[in-house]
This record gives sequence, C-alpha cells and structure tokens, in this order.
Amino acid sequence: MTRRKSGYVLIGEIARRYSIHPQTLRLYEREGLLKPERTEGNTRVYGPEAIERLEIVLALVRDLGVNLAGVEVVLNMKERLENLQQNAGRLIDILHQEVERERRGRDERFALVRIAPQKLPKP
Repeated sequence: MTRRKSGYVLIGEIARRYSIHPQTLRLYEREGLLKPERTEGNTRVYGPEAIERLEIVLALVRDLGVNLAGVEVVLNMKERLENLQQNAGRLIDILHQEVERERRGRDERFALVRIAPQKLPKP
C-alpha cells in the first residue's frame, strides 16, 4: 500500500465531501477541468490546488448554471489573469530596482562631497 501525501484526499472522500458522484469527478477530469494527481497504484488523489479548482467548477456549475464549455473558458481566463499579474509584479520589481539605481547614481553625481561607490545588494 502506498502512502498518500498529507493534504491529499482520495476521490471517494472528495465525492462525499462535495455531494458529487465520483463519475462526475472523472468527467471533469476527462474534460480537462480537473487534474488530480495519481498514486503509484494509479489512484486519483486531490491536493489543495485541485480541491480549490473543484470548488470553482462547482460554484460555476451549481450556483451560476455555467455549462462545462463555459467553465473551461472561465478557468482559462483565470489562469491567464494570474500569469499576467505575476508578470506585472516582476516588471514592477525590475522598475523599482532601476529607479533605485538611478537615484543612487544621481546622488553620487550631484553630491557636494565625493561618495565612495557602494555595491548594490544582489536581488
């Protein structure tokens, strides 16, 4: 018997917890909406990310009446938005570093007293 990682839940427990049939979970997997991990014995296990994604799928289907094609579109848009936010965060970090370098350079050029160059900390 293989041991499950902590925080990972078997398909039967997920089905019971969310009042959903295991076949529905398998359908969501076939449609590409869920990506559970597998044990060495090929048993589906759901980690925190898969469970969060399932909750989004169920909210869209149950509460908003979105069909599976619409759920796929929403999930893809969510992933793209998250990627854009990460890229924007990296860009802002780079801009902050450049502004700081420019400020230090300006301080050195316009100082009344010669300033010894300082090494910038590595990011």
